[in-house]
Amino acid sequence: MIDDIRKDTIARMKKSLEALQGHFNRIRTGRAHPSILDSIHLDYYGADTPLNQLANINVEDARTLAVSPWEKDLVPQIEKAIMKSDLGLNPATAGTVIRVPMPPLTEETRRGYTKQARAEAENARVSIRNARRDAMSMLKDLVKDKDISEDDERRAQDEIQKLTDKYVSEVDAALAVKEKDLLEI
Repeated sequence: MIDDIRKDTIARMKKSLEALQGHFNRIRTGRAHPSILDSIHLDYYGADTPLNQLANINVEDARTLAVSPWEKDLVPQIEKAIMKSDLGLNPATAGTVIRVPMPPLTEETRRGYTKQARAEAENARVSIRNARRDAMSMLKDLVKDKDISEDDERRAQDEIQKLTDKYVSEVDAALAVKEKDLLEI
């Protein structure tokens, strides 16, 4: 029973960390990266479809993405969707290839993105703490039902606290890497 709670808690904490990485990938840095366009969706035959399922997205150079749609008819639609997005990008079309230059970040936008990264990291920490709280609650219920002893509960609580500390430190490390990336000129 304790082992099941521990496994469930680890799984939830890992998911929080993976979600944080996904959010960090969407925060634009000075460099071009295909995941920047992950938030862009288009209406494709009546279905809301992510851009990466409609086109090939490559890094052309350090500051340019090349989007190659699989259907020529989608070029204007994709260009419009990139312009409408809140990413602040201006695509340029050359035949069937859409080039998306990454404008250099100003000091103000760097601070804004850093603030956004910190908020995402705090959300991940909260999620990890919620997983800990739920595990502790399940352990208390097991003691109340006399399924485990109080000594077993204390040992399990210590173990869950160590897991929490480990995952929170991983969030902090990921945030430090992202902040360094954002503040790099």
